[in-house]
Amino acid sequence: MQTRLALAYAAGIYAAGVLVLLFVAVPLASVDAATSAGRPSPGATAEAGPGIGPPRLLTGSAVALALLIPVALTLGWFVSGRFLRPLRAITATAKIISAGDLHRRLDLGESMDELTELGHTLDDLFARLQASFDAQRHFVANASHELRTPLAGLRTLLEVALADPDADTDTLRSACQEALALGEHQERLVQALLALATGERGVTRRDALDLAHIVEGVLASRRHQVAEKGVDLTEHLSPAVTAGDPGLIESLVANLIDNAIRHNLPDGHVRVATQSCGTQVALTVTNSGPVIPGDQVQRLFQPFQRLAPDRHGHHDGYGLGLAIVNAVAQAHRATLIAGARPEGGLSITVWFASEAHPNHP
Repeated sequence: MQTRLALAYAAGIYAAGVLVLLFVAVPLASVDAATSAGRPSPGATAEAGPGIGPPRLLTGSAVALALLIPVALTLGWFVSGRFLRPLRAITATAKIISAGDLHRRLDLGESMDELTELGHTLDDLFARLQASFDAQRHFVANASHELRTPLAGLRTLLEVALADPDADTDTLRSACQEALALGEHQERLVQALLALATGERGVTRRDALDLAHIVEGVLASRRHQVAEKGVDLTEHLSPAVTAGDPGLIESLVANLIDNAIRHNLPDGHVRVATQSCGTQVALTVTNSGPVIPGDQVQRLFQPFQRLAPDRHGHHDGYGLGLAIVNAVAQAHRATLIAGARPEGGLSITVWFASEAHPNHP
């Protein structure tokens, strides 16, 4: 790289030297030649003076051009070395960071030239990569813990049943039923993890769809849960046509409604509404429930984050529902607005671009 830059700089310097000679030496030589052609006859007296004839002027120019070659190469090598010095420092530090030291930064200072701006951009990139890798490690650790817990319980259950010499048919049947329940728990957790991974993968298809129709379908399959929980369900569904992946958006709607039902109180309420407003459409889910500190709301949208042991002392959920909602919203470039209600519970609104404006942010 330095050799190519040195040759480029040298060529520029040499070209500048040639242009200077063309604009200075050649006109002088022409003037001198014209003066020689218009001299008076030899019999006339003229005052002699020192001067440089065209041959000597052209010879001197050729020598100057020859001497300019090593000078231009030397200057080009020096300038290219100074130019590449911070770039080499950036490359060396980037290699150290890519080797695993994600906490390292370039720290090129405040001087805002192109290379410093590149360094700041790389520092921002490395910071995002570090945050992403830390989040991934945290996610893997939490997922491993969540998967290991039912496996350990299943193994303990089977070992106790097999170690009991007096186990009869009823005892073994009860153990099998508990094993099936643990297996179903694991299956639901794996499905939630797959839904989260699918949401984070992004949108692979975009179809026109009406949020109101999707909400109606999800609510129809949740009527028994609403009845069991004893909450009051209110719907205000207006046409809200957008574009997106129907499966992902249905997952978003289902997790919002499930979260509103699961983390509610007896005799509580759930409000679901869809609306269209200009270039955007919105889905809003509001539910009663325990009071949530305002500074804890955003944390709930991260994987495996719970406000408490499922807010009721037991683990009815996995801490993945709102994380799936967040991933699907980001995949559709939707705006997610969540707030804690002073009287308890959450109010969550997801704004999508309308189908007539699919590229609207």
